[in-house]
Amino acid sequence: MAIEQATFRKALSYFASGVTVITTQHMGQYHGTTVSSFCSLSLEPPLVLVCLDLKSTSHDLISESGVFGVNILAEQDQWLSRHFALRTPDKFSHVSYHLRQVGIPLLDNALAALECRVILRYPGGDHSIFIGEVVSTSVAPDKQPLLYFCSKYSRLASSPVDLAVGS
Repeated sequence: MAIEQATFRKALSYFASGVTVITTQHMGQYHGTTVSSFCSLSLEPPLVLVCLDLKSTSHDLISESGVFGVNILAEQDQWLSRHFALRTPDKFSHVSYHLRQVGIPLLDNALAALECRVILRYPGGDHSIFIGEVVSTSVAPDKQPLLYFCSKYSRLASSPVDLAVGS
């Protein structure tokens, strides 16, 4: 017996996650969307996964282009999360970005950015699971992450601490 979608969504909201903007390019046009379904998958080879709604524009564009960027947002970038969640035609007109190895836009203010080549795609209900091999990274170690918890933006209460077992 399946649970109700609202009940499932509420339970998942209690998992704190980072906020990312997934970017791509297709036929000279840049595209991006806000995504929280992202995680690391493997260190060797360096793989990540991202889940995209089948109805999203970015889903089809990443399928066609075979490349995507993961922009992990910093705590001051709630506006970028909201901006890329909208369905507007040119999301990059007022956003600072740069291009690197595979020609996808990476956000200048990101806490970290990863350039990826799609190596696999799997069905996942109303989403597709894209597995990407990471070909380049950049980080801004002086920033803190933007978090999402209980359907609200949040931030770390203090600098990260080492909570080693047995301390």
